[in-house]
Amino acid sequence: MSDQTHRAPGLELPSDIVYVRELRPEEAEALPGGAEATAEHRKLYAIHDAEGARLALTDDRALAFALARQHDKQPVSVH
Repeated sequence: MSDQTHRAPGLELPSDIVYVRELRPEEAEALPGGAEATAEHRKLYAIHDAEGARLALTDDRALAFALARQHDKQPVSVH
C-alpha cells in the first residue's frame, strides 16, 4: 500500500479524495450560525475526508470544490 492510498477490503482509494455534501437542515441548525442560514434558506456544504472528519463548511457548493482543489484534493459529491 502506498502513502497515497487507504486500504479497504478489496479496494484501494487515493488519500487525496475529499467528499462534498449538502447538510440537512437539522444538521445545519445545530452549528453556530446554522439557524440563521436555514432561516435565510441558504444551503450549507461540508467537506469531509475519507474517514468522515469534517474539514470545512461553506454556503457555496462551487467554493467547496474550489477549496478542495486549492489544497490539492480531489472533491467528490456525495448525497
